[in-house]
Amino acid sequence: MTASVLDDLRTRWVRGFVAMPELDSVEAPRQPAIRTLLSLAGSGHGTVLSLKFPYRTTPLPQPGTSAMDKELARVDMALGAVLDKVDILVIGNEPFLETRDEDRATRLNPFYEAVAAHVISERRKRCGSECRTRLYMGALNRLEDPAWRTPAVDAWLAHVKATPEIEGVDIHPHVAAIEHARAYTDYVLPRIRSEQRFLATEFSLVHWWKQHWSDPVPAVYADRYGVAAGTPVWQEVRDAAADAVSQQRWRDLLMNSPWFASRKDYLTNQVRQFRATGRLAVAAYGTLQQPAMVRDIGPTKMPWLLNSLYANLVVQPSANGDMAHNPAFYDAFRALQDISSGV
Repeated sequence: MTASVLDDLRTRWVRGFVAMPELDSVEAPRQPAIRTLLSLAGSGHGTVLSLKFPYRTTPLPQPGTSAMDKELARVDMALGAVLDKVDILVIGNEPFLETRDEDRATRLNPFYEAVAAHVISERRKRCGSECRTRLYMGALNRLEDPAWRTPAVDAWLAHVKATPEIEGVDIHPHVAAIEHARAYTDYVLPRIRSEQRFLATEFSLVHWWKQHWSDPVPAVYADRYGVAAGTPVWQEVRDAAADAVSQQRWRDLLMNSPWFASRKDYLTNQVRQFRATGRLAVAAYGTLQQPAMVRDIGPTKMPWLLNSLYANLVVQPSANGDMAHNPAFYDAFRALQDISSGV
């Protein structure tokens, strides 16, 4: 992520996350996400940093243990670099996905509540009541599914509501339909204080794309580019990742696919839905395709790369070197910046 990309998108906000174990081997100010956010904060951009605690395969530390002390020491490293410099600090990235199944109902809330208490205390000591950095808890996933609206999630939201220093909660509505995203705000907002707000630091239709990932490429596309009839979309995307296609060919693939073209207004409609609540703080959307998105593409891989505002890893750049755009969402994102500089 560079300032020139943000300028191209007309946005003044940027979000990143840091996986806390990285701070064992790199100084916090040099960690790539933190380093980039600090640079952009210095040039006047709004910044959001999420602290990611990856405990999907190991037990979450319990408060009062040496393992917890080690985790809080990592937190202190991050705080030393970003407090009073970034605008928003999110305590957690996707806790209910990044925690072992067996720990969600028992260890998760005590762990994150202890981290939050520590951050609140350190913020008070290090930069006082006028600190630039605001605190949110995050982020909640899969709330469109009633099975994920558990007592542990309710306890999470109760903690957010009961803690004056926390200004709200983050949500990540990666869904199959825009109606499913509404379930997030309908569930979360009544359970926190009326003055608290929400972030949507990630959101997308990736589960809708996944439903159509093995659909055949459009017939008109197959005829135009000499592709065998019945070739699945994922295979055509895999080929593009191996040998980038022209911008016109990428547009033809997606915009002739009814499942994609019918969602061309998704980004506009989703942000309008968030804003209509009157309680949106910041929404952030995926910008660049990342190497992991194009690695080992197959029928079971999540097609995150279809979300991105740039098709930088599957499409040839223009003659002047500009990255190719998402044919549906790039212009919509830029137009949304004209409405509000905060989203």
